[in-house]
Amino acid sequence: MNTFDRDYMMQQLTNLLAIDSTSGQYREIQDYTANEMKKLGYEPVTLRKGGVYCDLGGEGNSLCILSHLDDIGLMVRHIFPNGTLKVVPVGGLRACAAEHENVRVHSRGGVYTGTVQRIQSCVHVTPADVYNAAADYDKNICIVLDEDVHSAADVRALGIRVGDLIALDSHLTLAGDFIKSRFIDDKACSAVLLTLMKYMSDNHITPARNVTAYFTFFEEILHGGSWIPPQTEDLIALDIAPVGPEQTSDEHKATIFAKDSRFPYNIELTNELVDAAEKAGIDYEIDVFTPGYGTDCDPALQAGYDVRHAAIGHGCLASHGYERTHIDSLVQMYGLLKAYVLGE
Repeated sequence: MNTFDRDYMMQQLTNLLAIDSTSGQYREIQDYTANEMKKLGYEPVTLRKGGVYCDLGGEGNSLCILSHLDDIGLMVRHIFPNGTLKVVPVGGLRACAAEHENVRVHSRGGVYTGTVQRIQSCVHVTPADVYNAAADYDKNICIVLDEDVHSAADVRALGIRVGDLIALDSHLTLAGDFIKSRFIDDKACSAVLLTLMKYMSDNHITPARNVTAYFTFFEEILHGGSWIPPQTEDLIALDIAPVGPEQTSDEHKATIFAKDSRFPYNIELTNELVDAAEKAGIDYEIDVFTPGYGTDCDPALQAGYDVRHAAIGHGCLASHGYERTHIDSLVQMYGLLKAYVLGE
């Protein structure tokens, strides 16, 4: 039975993408997510470091489902004498993927807009070798503020300081059933998890085993899952399945992860997900992601938790840049999650 509420999922995705949540900047999106949980009839619990989870019901053999809501972004590293900003990445945002993007600087004095530009940005008055050099935060990239500033003192007078977090525009665009945006990783998975929670709430469904939904805010800087609810026995991360020339993942299918760049996933729990997919008729692939990819399961294992771990996701093109997925993949991922959690 197809119970995927596309309208609700898309509304949640739109709302989540509209909230700036560079890793470390969690308060607004945490409050939003906790409020949505309350609307669905659940009782959210927040972490001191940032994070929100809730019990979806059921008894024994506790399963925790993880999805992260932090984004990659930038931070002010230095204020140049001419009033532009030097930046460093927060998470894996390469300079070439940030160049020319509109940004918001979240300072203690307010939120200011700007653009990621070359220090020498005009092709007409820049030597070709300088203009054509690779984008590099240390050498040739800065942020030009949309303010009438001409000195470091002018910038500081606005309240902007070293250490301020900087968020990029998401540019959500729908092209038929393709979804294009920054930060589909991992806000699409989070929207899918909220959609399953809504289905369970609307239909008064209690899972056969205890299930916890847990939204983390530090996955992009590698400690999102370093704490998990202590009763957890099984851990499933929801995250993007990168599409590439040697990948089996597909923008129209769900993916079950066999291994990331750190560890193989638990073979027994992975096989249970495969069995659930086969029984439910889910269009899926199994894939391996190396190098440079991990999920919130990894820090949980590194922290010493005695859990079985697995991960599932949707096919996603161009990770950590201007990403793309297809509604088909989200539908299949939702179906797999529902089949495993609820046996439907």
